[in-house]
Amino acid sequence: MFVQNAWYVACTPDEIDGKPLGRTLCGHAVALFRDAQGRAAAVEDFCPHRGAPLSLGFVRDGRLVCGYHGLEMGADGRVCAMPCQRVRGFPSVRSFPVVERYGFIWIWPGRPELADEAKVPRFDWLQSPEWAYGGGLYHIGCDYRLMIDNLMDLTHETYVHAGSIGQREIEESVPQTQADGDAVMTSRHMQGIQAPPFWAAALRANELPDDQPCDRWQICRFTPPSHVMIEVGVALAGHGGYEADARYKASSIVVDFITPETETTHWYFWGMARHFKPGDAELTASIREGQGRIFSEDREMLERQQRNLSAQPQRSLLKLNIDAGGVQSRRIIERLIAAEQAAGEAVGA
Repeated sequence: MFVQNAWYVACTPDEIDGKPLGRTLCGHAVALFRDAQGRAAAVEDFCPHRGAPLSLGFVRDGRLVCGYHGLEMGADGRVCAMPCQRVRGFPSVRSFPVVERYGFIWIWPGRPELADEAKVPRFDWLQSPEWAYGGGLYHIGCDYRLMIDNLMDLTHETYVHAGSIGQREIEESVPQTQADGDAVMTSRHMQGIQAPPFWAAALRANELPDDQPCDRWQICRFTPPSHVMIEVGVALAGHGGYEADARYKASSIVVDFITPETETTHWYFWGMARHFKPGDAELTASIREGQGRIFSEDREMLERQQRNLSAQPQRSLLKLNIDAGGVQSRRIIERLIAAEQAAGEAVGA
Protein backbone atom coordinates (compact mmCIF):
# COMPACT_ATOMS: atom_id res chain seq x y z
CA MET A 1 0.00 0.00 0.00
CA PHE A 2 1.23 3.46 -0.89
CA VAL A 3 0.26 7.03 -0.19
CA GLN A 4 -1.39 8.08 -3.46
CA ASN A 5 -2.21 11.75 -2.98
CA ALA A 6 1.33 13.07 -2.95
CA TRP A 7 4.09 14.14 -5.32
CA TYR A 8 6.70 11.52 -6.21
CA VAL A 9 9.71 11.79 -8.50
CA ALA A 10 8.80 9.93 -11.69
CA CYS A 11 11.93 10.46 -13.76
CA THR A 12 14.59 12.94 -14.77
CA PRO A 13 14.06 15.20 -17.81
CA ASP A 14 16.69 13.46 -19.93
CA GLU A 15 14.74 10.20 -19.68
CA ILE A 16 11.94 11.59 -21.85
CA ASP A 17 13.99 13.66 -24.27
CA GLY A 18 12.63 12.74 -27.70
CA LYS A 19 11.09 9.46 -26.60
CA PRO A 20 8.44 8.07 -24.26
CA LEU A 21 9.30 6.30 -21.04
CA GLY A 22 7.35 3.44 -19.50
CA ARG A 23 7.58 3.16 -15.74
CA THR A 24 5.46 1.63 -12.99
CA LEU A 25 4.96 4.15 -10.17
CA CYS A 26 3.03 3.34 -6.99
CA GLY A 27 1.46 0.39 -8.78
CA HIS A 28 0.39 2.42 -11.85
CA ALA A 29 1.83 1.60 -15.28
CA VAL A 30 2.59 5.05 -16.71
CA ALA A 31 3.88 6.37 -20.03
CA LEU A 32 5.75 9.68 -19.72
CA PHE A 33 6.53 11.97 -22.66
CA ARG A 34 6.58 15.62 -23.77
CA ASP A 35 3.65 17.29 -25.48
CA ALA A 36 3.78 19.75 -28.40
CA GLN A 37 4.70 22.61 -26.04
CA GLY A 38 7.55 20.60 -24.52
CA ARG A 39 5.72 20.05 -21.25
CA ALA A 40 6.07 16.76 -19.41
CA ALA A 41 2.96 14.58 -19.54
CA ALA A 42 1.94 11.21 -18.15
CA VAL A 43 -0.84 8.83 -19.20
CA GLU A 44 -1.78 5.27 -18.43
CA ASP A 45 0.58 2.97 -20.33
CA PHE A 46 -2.26 1.16 -22.06
CA CYS A 47 -3.50 1.53 -25.63
CA PRO A 48 -7.32 1.35 -25.70
CA HIS A 49 -7.17 -0.45 -29.06
CA ARG A 50 -5.41 -3.70 -28.14
CA GLY A 51 -3.86 -3.02 -24.75
CA ALA A 52 -0.31 -2.56 -25.97
CA PRO A 53 2.03 -0.40 -23.85
CA LEU A 54 1.95 3.10 -25.31
CA SER A 55 5.52 3.60 -24.10
CA LEU A 56 6.72 1.18 -26.79
CA GLY A 57 5.71 3.74 -29.40
CA PHE A 58 7.10 7.18 -30.19
CA VAL A 59 6.25 10.86 -29.93
CA ARG A 60 5.15 12.82 -33.01
CA ASP A 61 4.01 16.44 -32.88
CA GLY A 62 3.50 16.16 -29.14
CA ARG A 63 1.28 13.08 -29.42
CA LEU A 64 2.11 9.63 -28.12
CA VAL A 65 1.86 7.20 -31.05
CA CYS A 66 1.23 3.54 -30.23
CA GLY A 67 3.95 1.37 -31.73
CA TYR A 68 1.47 -1.42 -32.53
CA HIS A 69 -1.14 0.11 -34.86
CA GLY A 70 -0.45 3.85 -34.82
CA LEU A 71 -3.16 5.12 -32.46
CA GLU A 72 -2.28 8.68 -31.34
CA MET A 73 -2.84 9.71 -27.74
CA GLY A 74 -2.88 13.25 -26.35
CA ALA A 75 -1.45 14.43 -23.04
CA ASP A 76 -4.98 14.48 -21.61
CA GLY A 77 -5.43 10.74 -22.26
CA ARG A 78 -7.82 11.24 -25.16
CA VAL A 79 -7.38 9.47 -28.49
CA CYS A 80 -6.56 12.03 -31.18
CA ALA A 81 -6.23 9.96 -34.33
CA MET A 82 -5.62 6.52 -35.83
CA PRO A 83 -4.90 5.55 -39.43
CA CYS A 84 -8.12 4.93 -41.41
CA GLN A 85 -10.29 5.14 -38.28
CA ARG A 86 -12.78 7.54 -36.73
CA VAL A 87 -11.81 7.91 -33.10
CA ARG A 88 -14.67 9.95 -31.66
CA GLY A 89 -16.05 7.00 -29.67
CA PHE A 90 -12.70 5.66 -28.52
CA PRO A 91 -12.34 5.50 -24.71
CA SER A 92 -9.79 7.70 -23.00
CA VAL A 93 -7.07 6.46 -20.70
CA ARG A 94 -6.15 8.05 -17.43
CA SER A 95 -3.79 11.02 -17.37
CA PHE A 96 -1.76 12.02 -14.32
CA PRO A 97 -0.83 15.48 -12.98
CA VAL A 98 2.83 16.19 -13.67
CA VAL A 99 5.18 19.01 -12.62
CA GLU A 100 8.75 19.61 -13.74
CA ARG A 101 10.79 21.24 -11.00
CA TYR A 102 14.30 21.18 -9.47
CA GLY A 103 15.65 18.99 -12.25
CA PHE A 104 13.06 16.25 -11.73
CA ILE A 105 9.65 15.34 -13.13
CA TRP A 106 7.11 14.81 -10.38
CA ILE A 107 3.89 12.82 -10.65
CA TRP A 108 0.72 12.73 -8.54
CA PRO A 109 -0.65 9.14 -8.70
CA GLY A 110 -3.76 9.88 -6.64
CA ARG A 111 -6.93 11.81 -7.43
CA PRO A 112 -6.07 14.55 -9.94
CA GLU A 113 -8.51 17.04 -8.46
CA LEU A 114 -6.49 16.96 -5.23
CA ALA A 115 -3.15 17.68 -6.93
CA ASP A 116 -1.70 21.00 -5.79
CA GLU A 117 1.58 22.18 -7.33
CA ALA A 118 2.24 24.22 -4.19
CA LYS A 119 2.72 20.90 -2.37
CA VAL A 120 5.74 19.92 -4.46
CA PRO A 121 8.52 19.90 -1.83
CA ARG A 122 10.80 22.94 -1.96
CA PHE A 123 14.50 22.35 -2.48
CA ASP A 124 15.87 25.78 -3.29
CA TRP A 125 19.46 24.61 -2.98
CA LEU A 126 18.97 22.45 -6.09
CA GLN A 127 18.65 25.70 -8.07
CA SER A 128 21.23 27.79 -6.20
CA PRO A 129 24.58 28.66 -7.83
CA GLU A 130 26.19 28.20 -4.42
CA TRP A 131 25.47 24.47 -4.59
CA ALA A 132 26.48 21.70 -6.98
CA TYR A 133 24.44 18.53 -7.52
CA GLY A 134 25.20 15.14 -8.99
CA GLY A 135 23.15 11.98 -8.74
CA GLY A 136 21.69 8.92 -10.39
CA LEU A 137 18.93 6.32 -10.38
CA TYR A 138 18.84 2.75 -9.12
CA HIS A 139 16.05 0.22 -9.44
CA ILE A 140 16.00 -1.56 -6.07
CA GLY A 141 14.39 -4.93 -5.47
CA CYS A 142 12.94 -4.28 -2.03
CA ASP A 143 10.00 -2.66 -0.23
CA TYR A 144 10.55 1.12 -0.37
CA ARG A 145 10.07 1.29 3.40
CA LEU A 146 13.20 -0.80 3.89
CA MET A 147 15.13 1.96 2.12
CA ILE A 148 13.57 4.55 4.42
CA ASP A 149 14.58 2.42 7.42
CA ASN A 150 18.11 2.22 6.02
CA LEU A 151 18.42 5.98 5.54
CA MET A 152 16.90 6.95 8.88
CA ASP A 153 19.39 4.75 10.78
CA LEU A 154 22.97 5.28 9.61
CA THR A 155 24.45 2.89 12.17
CA HIS A 156 24.85 0.45 9.28
CA GLU A 157 27.57 2.65 7.75
CA THR A 158 30.11 1.18 10.19
CA TYR A 159 29.61 -2.23 8.59
CA VAL A 160 28.14 -1.85 5.08
CA HIS A 161 30.35 1.11 4.13
CA ALA A 162 33.46 0.38 6.19
CA GLY A 163 35.83 1.43 3.40
CA SER A 164 34.31 4.83 2.62
CA ILE A 165 32.06 6.59 5.16
CA GLY A 166 31.84 4.05 7.97
CA GLN A 167 33.67 4.33 11.29
CA ARG A 168 33.16 2.90 14.76
CA GLU A 169 32.33 6.33 16.24
CA ILE A 170 28.99 6.21 14.42
CA GLU A 171 27.68 3.26 16.41
CA GLU A 172 29.19 4.72 19.58
CA SER A 173 27.16 7.93 19.19
CA VAL A 174 23.57 7.68 20.40
CA PRO A 175 21.12 9.09 17.79
CA GLN A 176 18.37 11.50 18.79
CA THR A 177 14.98 11.13 17.09
CA GLN A 178 12.01 13.46 17.13
CA ALA A 179 8.77 13.77 15.17
CA ASP A 180 7.15 17.03 14.16
CA GLY A 181 3.76 16.56 12.51
CA ASP A 182 4.39 14.55 9.34
CA ALA A 183 8.17 14.85 9.55
CA VAL A 184 10.78 12.83 11.43
CA MET A 185 14.36 13.85 12.20
CA THR A 186 17.16 11.64 13.48
CA SER A 187 20.47 13.31 14.28
CA ARG A 188 23.92 12.16 15.31
CA HIS A 189 26.92 14.33 16.20
CA MET A 190 30.48 13.08 16.68
CA GLN A 191 33.26 15.25 18.11
CA GLY A 192 37.03 15.01 17.81
CA ILE A 193 37.18 12.10 15.37
CA GLN A 194 39.28 11.34 12.32
CA ALA A 195 37.49 11.82 9.01
CA PRO A 196 36.74 8.54 7.18
CA PRO A 197 38.09 8.16 3.60
CA PHE A 198 35.16 9.80 1.79
CA TRP A 199 35.18 12.85 4.05
CA ALA A 200 38.96 13.07 4.14
CA ALA A 201 38.83 13.43 0.35
CA ALA A 202 36.11 16.08 0.69
CA LEU A 203 38.28 18.07 3.09
CA ARG A 204 41.20 17.95 0.67
CA ALA A 205 38.93 19.03 -2.16
CA ASN A 206 37.90 22.02 -0.04
CA GLU A 207 41.57 22.82 0.59
CA LEU A 208 41.40 21.78 4.25
CA PRO A 209 43.73 19.39 6.09
CA ASP A 210 42.50 15.81 6.28
CA ASP A 211 44.70 14.65 9.17
CA GLN A 212 43.30 16.80 11.97
CA PRO A 213 40.50 15.89 14.43
CA CYS A 214 37.05 16.73 13.08
CA ASP A 215 33.49 17.07 14.22
CA ARG A 216 31.03 15.09 12.11
CA TRP A 217 27.25 15.24 11.82
CA GLN A 218 24.42 13.25 10.24
CA ILE A 219 20.93 14.77 10.32
CA CYS A 220 18.29 12.62 8.58
CA ARG A 221 14.90 14.15 7.75
CA PHE A 222 11.96 12.10 6.49
CA THR A 223 8.97 13.81 4.89
CA PRO A 224 6.01 12.09 3.23
CA PRO A 225 5.41 10.30 1.09
CA SER A 226 8.96 8.89 1.00
CA HIS A 227 11.63 11.58 0.79
CA VAL A 228 14.74 11.53 2.98
CA MET A 229 17.20 14.43 3.02
CA ILE A 230 20.39 13.90 5.04
CA GLU A 231 22.63 16.77 6.08
CA VAL A 232 26.15 15.41 6.39
CA GLY A 233 29.59 16.87 6.80
CA VAL A 234 32.75 17.35 8.78
CA ALA A 235 34.36 20.46 10.28
CA LEU A 236 37.78 20.93 11.75
CA ALA A 237 37.40 20.38 15.50
CA GLY A 238 37.03 23.46 17.64
CA HIS A 239 35.20 25.58 15.08
CA GLY A 240 31.58 24.83 15.99
CA GLY A 241 30.84 21.51 14.29
CA TYR A 242 27.59 21.71 12.35
CA GLU A 243 27.47 25.48 12.97
CA ALA A 244 31.06 26.05 11.82
CA ASP A 245 31.84 28.70 9.24
CA ALA A 246 32.13 27.38 5.69
CA ARG A 247 35.88 28.07 5.77
CA TYR A 248 36.37 25.19 8.18
CA LYS A 249 34.09 22.47 6.88
CA ALA A 250 32.89 20.33 4.00
CA SER A 251 29.13 19.85 4.05
CA SER A 252 26.51 18.35 1.78
CA ILE A 253 22.94 17.14 1.60
CA VAL A 254 22.37 13.54 0.58
CA VAL A 255 19.26 13.53 -1.60
CA ASP A 256 17.00 10.47 -1.48
CA PHE A 257 13.77 10.43 -3.50
CA ILE A 258 12.19 6.99 -3.11
CA THR A 259 9.30 6.14 -5.42
CA PRO A 260 7.54 2.78 -4.94
CA GLU A 261 7.07 0.59 -7.99
CA THR A 262 5.46 -2.48 -6.45
CA GLU A 263 5.20 -3.83 -2.91
CA THR A 264 8.73 -5.22 -3.18
CA THR A 265 10.48 -2.90 -5.67
CA HIS A 266 11.13 0.83 -5.95
CA TRP A 267 12.90 3.55 -7.91
CA TYR A 268 15.69 5.22 -5.97
CA PHE A 269 16.74 8.69 -7.17
CA TRP A 270 19.93 9.41 -5.25
CA GLY A 271 22.35 12.28 -5.25
CA MET A 272 24.41 14.75 -3.27
CA ALA A 273 24.06 18.52 -3.16
CA ARG A 274 27.44 20.01 -2.24
CA HIS A 275 27.95 23.37 -0.55
CA PHE A 276 31.63 23.81 -1.42
CA LYS A 277 33.50 24.27 -4.73
CA PRO A 278 30.19 24.33 -6.69
CA GLY A 279 31.91 25.19 -9.98
CA ASP A 280 34.24 22.19 -9.94
CA ALA A 281 32.62 19.79 -12.43
CA GLU A 282 35.41 17.24 -12.00
CA LEU A 283 34.80 17.15 -8.26
CA THR A 284 31.05 16.72 -8.82
CA ALA A 285 31.73 13.74 -11.10
CA SER A 286 34.18 12.23 -8.61
CA ILE A 287 31.76 12.54 -5.68
CA ARG A 288 28.93 11.13 -7.78
CA GLU A 289 31.06 8.10 -8.67
CA GLY A 290 31.99 7.53 -5.04
CA GLN A 291 28.45 7.96 -3.83
CA GLY A 292 27.20 5.59 -6.50
CA ARG A 293 29.52 2.88 -5.16
CA ILE A 294 28.28 3.50 -1.62
CA PHE A 295 24.64 3.19 -2.65
CA SER A 296 25.35 0.02 -4.62
CA GLU A 297 26.48 -1.51 -1.32
CA ASP A 298 23.12 -0.55 0.20
CA ARG A 299 21.32 -2.10 -2.76
CA GLU A 300 22.95 -5.49 -2.30
CA MET A 301 22.14 -5.56 1.41
CA LEU A 302 18.53 -4.39 0.98
CA GLU A 303 17.71 -6.78 -1.84
CA ARG A 304 19.07 -9.74 0.11
CA GLN A 305 17.11 -8.54 3.14
CA GLN A 306 13.92 -8.47 1.04
CA ARG A 307 14.50 -12.03 -0.14
CA ASN A 308 14.78 -13.20 3.46
CA LEU A 309 11.64 -11.34 4.51
CA SER A 310 9.67 -12.62 1.52
CA ALA A 311 10.76 -16.20 2.22
CA GLN A 312 9.85 -15.99 5.90
CA PRO A 313 7.01 -13.49 6.31
CA GLN A 314 6.00 -15.02 9.63
CA ARG A 315 9.23 -13.97 11.35
CA SER A 316 9.07 -11.07 13.79
CA LEU A 317 11.80 -8.43 13.68
CA LEU A 318 13.36 -6.56 16.58
CA LYS A 319 12.83 -2.83 17.05
CA LEU A 320 15.79 -1.23 18.80
CA ASN A 321 16.43 2.37 19.84
CA ILE A 322 18.46 2.94 16.66
CA ASP A 323 15.34 2.03 14.63
CA ALA A 324 13.26 4.91 16.01
CA GLY A 325 13.56 7.09 12.89
CA GLY A 326 12.36 4.34 10.57
CA VAL A 327 9.62 3.20 12.94
CA GLN A 328 8.17 6.71 13.29
CA SER A 329 8.42 7.30 9.52
CA ARG A 330 6.46 4.10 8.89
CA ARG A 331 3.79 5.21 11.36
CA ILE A 332 3.30 8.44 9.42
CA ILE A 333 3.00 6.53 6.14
CA GLU A 334 0.47 4.13 7.68
CA ARG A 335 -1.57 7.01 9.10
CA LEU A 336 -1.70 8.82 5.75
CA ILE A 337 -2.72 5.66 3.89
CA ALA A 338 -5.46 4.96 6.44
CA ALA A 339 -6.73 8.55 6.12
CA GLU A 340 -6.91 8.24 2.32
CA GLN A 341 -8.80 4.96 2.53
CA ALA A 342 -11.22 6.35 5.10
CA ALA A 343 -11.94 9.34 2.87
CA GLY A 344 -12.27 7.18 -0.26
CA GLU A 345 -9.30 8.96 -1.86
CA ALA A 346 -6.89 6.06 -2.17
CA VAL A 347 -7.30 5.50 -5.92
CA GLY A 348 -7.53 8.19 -8.57
CA ALA A 349 -10.39 8.10 -11.02
